[in-house]
Amino acid sequence: MSNFQGKSVLVLGGSRGIGAAIVRRFASDGAKVVFTYNGSREAAEQLATETGTSAVATDSGDRDAVIARVRESGPLDILVVNAGFALFGDALDLDPDDVDRLIRVNVTAPYHASVEAARQMPDGGRIIVIGSVNGDRMPLPGMASYALSKSALQGMARGLARDFGPRGITINIVQPGPIDTDANPEDGPMRELMHSFMAIKRHGRPEEVAGMVAWLAGPEAGFVTGAMHTIDGAFGA
Repeated sequence: MSNFQGKSVLVLGGSRGIGAAIVRRFASDGAKVVFTYNGSREAAEQLATETGTSAVATDSGDRDAVIARVRESGPLDILVVNAGFALFGDALDLDPDDVDRLIRVNVTAPYHASVEAARQMPDGGRIIVIGSVNGDRMPLPGMASYALSKSALQGMARGLARDFGPRGITINIVQPGPIDTDANPEDGPMRELMHSFMAIKRHGRPEEVAGMVAWLAGPEAGFVTGAMHTIDGAFGA
């Protein structure tokens, strides 16, 4: 376990799945954690009560709301951007408004949150964005817009690493493969297909992703920035 005693952490998108595991990990390691939610109020309130953290409603599809939330959080030691939006279907059939919202949540919000956090963040701060192995590999049809958004995070991290590097602020992308959550349960209908691509034939656990995030947020990762960290059982190999 890392020691984050007294560290100020904001997790955008923390009420369920991977986000909730990240909230639990930082809280158990002593950090002061605030997390956002949008459509999962009951889950957010339960998690906040369980972990002694604070939950605040924020729509990550609203650029100004995201910027305001980060600004009002004050100087952050660690920002984790986990909020995401998935959209599946033939590109010729998708509603353009839905695609635009996906891009606002998955690309626009991480960019503006990272930049706003860096304005007040102390030197040596950490920014970690949850991407996807689909930024590297897209083996299935119907996910072009999602893959686009996750690939965009890679360029963002490489560029912002240069901008923030002189202050020792790192920014990294964690790229999970299939993880056992409500959105992608291990016993779901895609199980056999997904596992057929993998060297370790199981879904990952949210706690495993949270462990990688904690390492990137800790002192041992101070020289790691602008990088993609894949945790996928070799799904994307």
